[in-house]
Amino acid sequence: QHIKSFYNATWIQRYGESLTSSPLTILYSLTVSVFALGGMLGSLFVGVLVCRFGRKGTILRSAPLVFIAGAMMGFSRLLGSPEMVIVGRFITGIHSGISLSVVPMYLGEVSPKNLRGFLGFMPSIFICLGVFTAQVLGLPELLGKDETWPLFLAMVVVPTFVQICTLPFFPESPRYLLIDKSNVHATIDALRCFRGKYDVQDVIEEMQEEQRSLTSAENVSVCQLLLDRTLFWQILSVIVVNMGMQLSGIDAIWFYTNSIFENAGIPLAEIPYTTVGTGAVEIIAGTIGCFTVEKLGRRPLMIGGFTFMGFCCAGITVALVFQAQIAWMRYASVIFVIGIIAGFCIGPAGLPFIITGELFMQSHRPAAFTVGGTLNWLSNFTVGFVFPFLQESAGAFCYLVFCGVCLFVAIYVYLVIPETKNKTFLEISEMFSPGKSLSEPVMPADNVKLRKLNGYGTMENSSLEISLP
Repeated sequence: QHIKSFYNATWIQRYGESLTSSPLTILYSLTVSVFALGGMLGSLFVGVLVCRFGRKGTILRSAPLVFIAGAMMGFSRLLGSPEMVIVGRFITGIHSGISLSVVPMYLGEVSPKNLRGFLGFMPSIFICLGVFTAQVLGLPELLGKDETWPLFLAMVVVPTFVQICTLPFFPESPRYLLIDKSNVHATIDALRCFRGKYDVQDVIEEMQEEQRSLTSAENVSVCQLLLDRTLFWQILSVIVVNMGMQLSGIDAIWFYTNSIFENAGIPLAEIPYTTVGTGAVEIIAGTIGCFTVEKLGRRPLMIGGFTFMGFCCAGITVALVFQAQIAWMRYASVIFVIGIIAGFCIGPAGLPFIITGELFMQSHRPAAFTVGGTLNWLSNFTVGFVFPFLQESAGAFCYLVFCGVCLFVAIYVYLVIPETKNKTFLEISEMFSPGKSLSEPVMPADNVKLRKLNGYGTMENSSLEISLP
């Protein structure tokens, strides 16, 4: 409301008349959704950036974007410029588009296979923490006031400052150093730092076996990836889970929680505190997903999460339709909103990025993240911009669209995507090889033996020996 009031006051100052309801809705919808448009643009450059600068290098080099955006949003009111808010949101989106692909890629490549899901869930946990922190700081008692909202928007610089002070002390991705750069010594140093042990022979061997399996050491482009018929099911799976993640309705819930609660009959003064409660639910559900993904696997959390979200989307439709006749239905709609958030955070929030990284080998991974990230953000933008108008035209029935999407993705995951828990990237790739059933077990990596590395990492003339079980 404070931002809308600022837009209206600026418009009156410039043109001598106030904004009507429809243009103001369009302007605010643009402010909300331009973040996703920036994210889509940022994700388009991921493949080029990670190949040139590495995973860690890309994260560090994109950090200045946040300081530019924070300054623009922070000084927007002082300079009387709504355009600075919109452009600041757009630049923040570019940075987020880069980070939301590169960070899961980096974590997936530095983690051992038995912790890849756990660490891959960390970005979604910290997104939940960020959302919760923003909800708390946005309370009227703190920064959610008319005079302090620019400072609130400028707070994006704080976590970025912490990142640029700490990340330089961490090594680059060992897989990038070995497979992309062929730097064995730097790879060994990075692995010893991450694994906390001196003997990293087995990890080196597994990465070298993956390197040998690649037809080319060069990273493929997005066009080459999309034209590779042998990767049809992997590409389709990335498209379905990334678009399904955003078209599930979670963005409609996140972006317009206040208006949803207001339509549900929650008193206006109580809405900020109800929203903070949903943030706490996000953290709890995300933590449950994080600590169960390596025990239950990816498939159960994806299927269960999307199915539960579909059920809650149908439930919120029923509750909103009948809340005028049945008083307690307005509280049921709030419960279903919380259910959508919980179902999302327990699986669909983090697993699409994990799956995108796991379904492809090193040379195809940057292009895969570019495709998945671009579609993810495009879907995010579409929901953020279209939802207010969909809500006006379809009313409560707009959530049935999201219900259909959730159930479709759950069925697709059940039928197509295999379990990737505790498997190497090479084993996962073999699952999708032509003529191989997705449910057929893959020969464990322990049965693949390579000649030992002599001394400090120089490889002897090697011969690959496969010991049959």
